Amino acid sequence: MEENEEQDLIVNHTVVADVGQSLIRIDKFLNDRLPNASRNKIQEALKSGNIKVNDEVVKPNYKIRPRDVVTVIIPADKEPMKAEPEDIPLDVLFEDDELMVINKPAGLVVHPGVGNRSGTLVNGLLHHIKNLPEKNGSDRPGIVHRLDKLTSGLMVIGKTEQALNKLAAQFFHRTTDRQYIALVWGDLEEDEGTIEGNIGRSLKNRKLMSVFPEGDFGKPAITHYKVLERFGYVSVVSCKLETGRTHQIRVHFKHIGHPLFADPDYGGDKVLKGTVFKKYKQFVMNCFEMLNRQALHAKTLAFDHPNTGKRMSFDSELPEDLQSVIDKWRSYIANRNPNEA
Repeated sequence: MEENEEQDLIVNHTVVADVGQSLIRIDKFLNDRLPNASRNKIQEALKSGNIKVNDEVVKPNYKIRPRDVVTVIIPADKEPMKAEPEDIPLDVLFEDDELMVINKPAGLVVHPGVGNRSGTLVNGLLHHIKNLPEKNGSDRPGIVHRLDKLTSGLMVIGKTEQALNKLAAQFFHRTTDRQYIALVWGDLEEDEGTIEGNIGRSLKNRKLMSVFPEGDFGKPAITHYKVLERFGYVSVVSCKLETGRTHQIRVHFKHIGHPLFADPDYGGDKVLKGTVFKKYKQFVMNCFEMLNRQALHAKTLAFDHPNTGKRMSFDSELPEDLQSVIDKWRSYIANRNPNEA
């Protein structure tokens, strides 16, 4: 939804009424023109304010007029892959009738897919939330945004169709606030900065993403970062996203020459910076064994409650594996032998 490509979970339709359009209720108008969107989805989108006519939110009884421009935001339907409930422990930070906020551990896949038909967050959610809306058989009930399997951190879950729609709209319109903490290779030149560059599927490996700086492929992506701590060979940074492309933080930092530490897909699991001394190389390898995943955690999350409108903010501690590696680097730099640095 980072990392995670929210736009892949949300469909943004634009429909323009004909010059000779007769007066007709907006829900019937859209039912005739969006065959893949159920009547229930359209009704929920209307109630949630996710349907606009000429850039204005309209009521469910609005009647379409000639040349009206209708925009619709609804959760995307994917090819159904029925998920079964499984008793998977969840680290729940908050829960009410509308939503749940969890701290996802690294290693937990968010939803079923090829090669991951069970043991996912969705399987666990279906066990813990008996009436979780299944979105017409979708494999992603309750899911508003995603995190990579090996990325840890905060996620919000929609427990009702209305909550799902309203939360999805916030991610789509970028009114949520999220902060990620990452450990990256190298010593960045600036204390803070912005990385821009279209992100799309790699032309060499379809499982990975690439940056296309000329903008001739992929989707626009913007990552803001700030250096929190410098260890010479690696740096701790905080990241805020303006967009939510797949692997965004990981691929953007690789693009500027600072891959995430221990990232197995984007070259961060090799000794990229530092000395030739055997002691140093062994130290780095020990860090890899402690972490064994990309050094990335979704630390904070803020959004408006879909029912009350109240701003809600959540913060999570760094997981033990990432915190231990940062502490190990801090100790190494403080106690290193100047002749071996």
